[in-house]
Parts: sequence; structure tokens; C-alpha cells
Amino acid sequence: MSLQEVDYIWMDGKFVKWADAKVHIMTHCLHYGTGVFEGIRGYGNKSNLYIFRLEEHLNRLFNSAKLYFLDINWSKKNLEDAIIELLRKNQIRDTCYIRPIAFRGYGVFGLNPFGAPVQVAIVAFPFGKYLEAEEGASCCITSWRRIATDALPAESKACGNYVNSVLAKMEAVKNGFDEAIFLDSLGFVSEGSGENLFLMKNEIIYTPPVYASILAGITRDTAIQLSKEMGMEVIERPITRTELYCSDEVFFTGTAAEVTPVVKIDHRNIGDGKIGPVSLKLKERFKAIVNGEDKKHRDWLTTVY
Repeated sequence: MSLQEVDYIWMDGKFVKWADAKVHIMTHCLHYGTGVFEGIRGYGNKSNLYIFRLEEHLNRLFNSAKLYFLDINWSKKNLEDAIIELLRKNQIRDTCYIRPIAFRGYGVFGLNPFGAPVQVAIVAFPFGKYLEAEEGASCCITSWRRIATDALPAESKACGNYVNSVLAKMEAVKNGFDEAIFLDSLGFVSEGSGENLFLMKNEIIYTPPVYASILAGITRDTAIQLSKEMGMEVIERPITRTELYCSDEVFFTGTAAEVTPVVKIDHRNIGDGKIGPVSLKLKERFKAIVNGEDKKHRDWLTTVY
């Protein structure tokens, strides 16, 4: 997906021009992946721009940083204010993506990162659909396993973790699929390369548990809550590959992917090979909420203007 440039990026408390937002080639994170980040969505309608579940995203950013001893010298309120001001300064009013990142900067070389300063930056830019799959996504089970939680903390959105996801995504794209699905180290279904996964069978929704090496997604939590409000039973438990193939519906959730139905896995149709009614209803309900059209969950939205 191409990147649309904006005027300003927030870096360590200052607004700098897009072209001037640079780091040194010896930045520790560049060599060793020692950074954490968040993906946050903003949604525009005719009257305003809404940031979706900003507080929860910032909480997860700080939890990710804690795991890697990254001391962020800004409060959550500081970053919240910076995000809102950045959106205003760039005059963003349409659907956008917001990327806060905390990382080890220039200072030391080697695996001991403690001498490298912790830097923080925020980028926000217009952003449309992540998965261009209007008729539903086609996926493959990747040959790469999802990182095990006793090797790397899979619940952290750490920069280095995503090399695992890049390998899976490249394999899927090279083989003509929209997206990849990981199995965990025990062979159970984990998640997509950048999305959580749900399936429905006999009117019950299932999703892998946190211990299946998944990221505890905020959109995942949203989907669980909305599914229950729709009267659906949601069960978190280990899921086999075979269950995926034989399910009635499958869908992804994620900040970038939002709610994306999956209609084919490893060349096998899911259900009748079309977007299922539950996936579609959930997708539409999610859209209404993030656009400020559903007043039930207005507490999930932060108003920008």
C-alpha cells in the first residue's frame, strides 16, 4: 500500500516536517528491532474525526514498552494530546492511520541496549483499506510458525516481532493469496500476519486464546463485545487447522484490517465461498460505531475537532 505524505510528524515533543523526520543510521532499533509501536485508526464523517479506542491503544503501547525496559519519558496524556494536535496540524479529516513508536535511538552498538536513548515519534496519515478484498479475503496457512511466547513476548507490538509477520505475508503474496494465517508452535491456529482470527460454526463464534501466541487485539476485543451484543456465544479455545476449513464463516479483525471476512483458505471455500451473514452484520455494526453513527459506544471515540 502506498504511503500518503503529510506536512508534519511529531518527534520527541516537536513537530518536524515530513522530510526532516530522520534518525541516524546507527539507531539501535534499526539494527536490532528494539522498539514498540501502535496502530490506531481515525475515522472521519461530515461533522468530525474520531480516534477509535485511543486510551486502550496507548495502554498497550506502554505495556509493550515495559516488557522491553523502554522508559517512555512522556505520559499517556502527553501522547494523547500530541496525537490530536498532530491530526489538527496536518488538517486530517478523513479516515487515517496513526502510528506512535518508541524506540532505542543512537548511542550504543551491540545487544546491550541500555545506553541508547529512548525516542518517541508519532506519524498520522490518510489511510484506506488494508486488505482490498471486497468479496472476502483468500488466505493460506503459512509454512512459518507464529513466534512462541517463550521465545519472544508475542503480546507485545515490538518492531522485531514483525519480521515473523513479514515472512508470512511475503509467502502469501508470492503464492497469490491476500493474507497468511499462522499456526502456533503446537500446531493450533494463531492469527493472521497482522490480524486476529475468528470462525463461526453452528452459530457459535470461536477465536484462539491469548496463549496461542496472539496479540491481544483491541479490535478483537471490540468484535467479541459486539458479537455478544448480537446474541452470539463467543468461546476462546485452541482451534485446529481442520476446523478452519470446515467452519461456516471466518473473519479477521485488526486496526488496519477492521473486520474482514475470509471466504477461502488453502483453495478451500469457507461455507459457500461468499461473505457470511454474521461476518457482514459485524462488519456493518463496526463501521457504524467507528463513524460515530451508533451512539451505544461513543465512549470508544475521541473527538478531534
